[in-house]
Amino acid sequence: MKECILTDMIKRSVFLLFSFMACVCAWADVKVTASAPNAVVVGEDFHFRITINSHDATDFHAPDMSDFDVLMGPSRSSSSSIQIINGNTTRSTTLTMTYILSAKKEGSFTIKPAAFTVGGTKYSSNAVTIKVLPPDRNANRQGNRQQNNAQAPRTQSAGENISGKDLFITVTANKKRVYEQEAVVLTYKVYSKVNLASLVEAPNDMEGFHVQEVPLPNEKSLTMEHYNGSNYQTAVWRQYVLFPQRTGKLTIPAIKYEAVVRQQDRTMDPFDAFFMGGRSMIEVKKTIMAPAITLQVDALPERPANFSGAVGDFTVTGSLSPDKLKTNEAVTMKLTVSGKGNMKLIKTPVIAFPKDFEVYDPKVTDDIKVSKNGVAGKKTFEYLSVPRHAGKYEIPAVDFCYFEPTSGTYKTVSTSAYTIEVEKGASGVASQTDYMTKEDLKLLGSDIRYIKMGTVRYRPRGMFFFSTVYYWGSYLLALFVFGLTLFVFRKRAIENANVARVRGKKANKVAVKRLKHAKSLLHGNNQEAFYDEIMKALWGYVGDKLTLPVAELNKDNVQGKLQDKGVDETLVTDFLAALDDCEFARFAPGDAGETMDRLYARASDVINRMENTIK
Repeated sequence: MKECILTDMIKRSVFLLFSFMACVCAWADVKVTASAPNAVVVGEDFHFRITINSHDATDFHAPDMSDFDVLMGPSRSSSSSIQIINGNTTRSTTLTMTYILSAKKEGSFTIKPAAFTVGGTKYSSNAVTIKVLPPDRNANRQGNRQQNNAQAPRTQSAGENISGKDLFITVTANKKRVYEQEAVVLTYKVYSKVNLASLVEAPNDMEGFHVQEVPLPNEKSLTMEHYNGSNYQTAVWRQYVLFPQRTGKLTIPAIKYEAVVRQQDRTMDPFDAFFMGGRSMIEVKKTIMAPAITLQVDALPERPANFSGAVGDFTVTGSLSPDKLKTNEAVTMKLTVSGKGNMKLIKTPVIAFPKDFEVYDPKVTDDIKVSKNGVAGKKTFEYLSVPRHAGKYEIPAVDFCYFEPTSGTYKTVSTSAYTIEVEKGASGVASQTDYMTKEDLKLLGSDIRYIKMGTVRYRPRGMFFFSTVYYWGSYLLALFVFGLTLFVFRKRAIENANVARVRGKKANKVAVKRLKHAKSLLHGNNQEAFYDEIMKALWGYVGDKLTLPVAELNKDNVQGKLQDKGVDETLVTDFLAALDDCEFARFAPGDAGETMDRLYARASDVINRMENTIK
């Protein structure tokens, strides 16, 4: 009987222990989160929510919201979910407290954390910072409050004009005056008051710069911003890090963007809209231009002899492994250049290895990141060498000279010197000369030469090549070859000097290469990249053939130039129609595979016909 009671007590204790552990684990996972829009407008309403993932929350302490007008709240709502995975049941409950607030004045305000109590433990939410923007000076002022939706731009009615103040792109550079090879961050930012569906840029040519694009998300996240008295939905569309390769005034040309804006067709019959899936939106194209920008690039001061080509801020470290070894064994020396600047353009440092070392080409590895702050990371140079003779050697310190734009001076950082002890390793049967070092050979060359070994070839007396017919003929032949080579290269140099002719000659070759790439994208069913490549092939071909700069590539100019070249009107119409089909295809419903096949065939046909017409 006592044993049964004892067993029952043990079972209850174990049950209570596991229950307590489950509660502790559940409380340990409790999270309290506060959320609100990043930016709102004065006088407009927005939601402020506090969420806790527990149904046992009590003793709620609301945060101080005195910087805002509390129009409603808190309204309490809860939700629960159950998941069954591999027989394990998981239940979660979420409690949400919602407030409707209105901003009183312009500025940046912080709502302090809210607090809950769960199982006797207090939990706090995160603080929320909200930027309050002034009202749009062009907006219609109404007496009643309207709920603010910072993420939803204004939807225009069909046929409404899209002005330059409704949709535009700005171009900014973090520096307007830089040194050669100094990093410049170029930002293309879109401002929109309309429902922007897509934005496609024309090919751009940043000649004179080494360009590295900053990786940005494909799905752009719009944020609210007050600009020139109006509120816009903004996003950084493109961002580049540029390294100027020439001095003087360098201009980044204007870039054309093709935008698609969704407008609401208010004239559509409700029944028609119902049978079309409830859609009463139409898409309107709008061409916008990102303006050109000019940078002043100053030349670097007189460069030291050991200048590495690096411009920025850098450090260098070195390592040697091993420092004790035997002959014919490999030793590795690593140099790591770390910092911020033109990392990809740094020259390979030269290390003064002993002459008795057999040195191989260094292995170069990069760990570089491109961001809105520039290019930073490290570049590692790994040198492999093999000592061939025993002894004690020293590798001198490696100097790394770079230019620092902030101070306008050259800086030199150095590694420490390294000492290597090489012992004589095992060797097979070899002659005495096999063990002679390069130092020995150098001394030997200044004194006594080796005796020539091998088979001796004899020649009958009086038989010489000098002063023979063949001797003088070889001179004449060499002179003729030299003259012919000089003529050919001079002719080629004259042809290459004509940039327009060179572009025209290479136009078809470049277009065929792009069409080949487009075909591979077609087989991979990569629609967006396929359409971009077809557009590049068509625009690139006609731009090279007509020697038009990117800024002048538009349909009116192309049509006029082709007609001046005597191109048949039908062919011009087919070429422009191919461009239109490619522009509309990506937004048109239907069989994507069939459309891509048709566009590829049409682009190939029109380029081939154009090549046969324009010589």
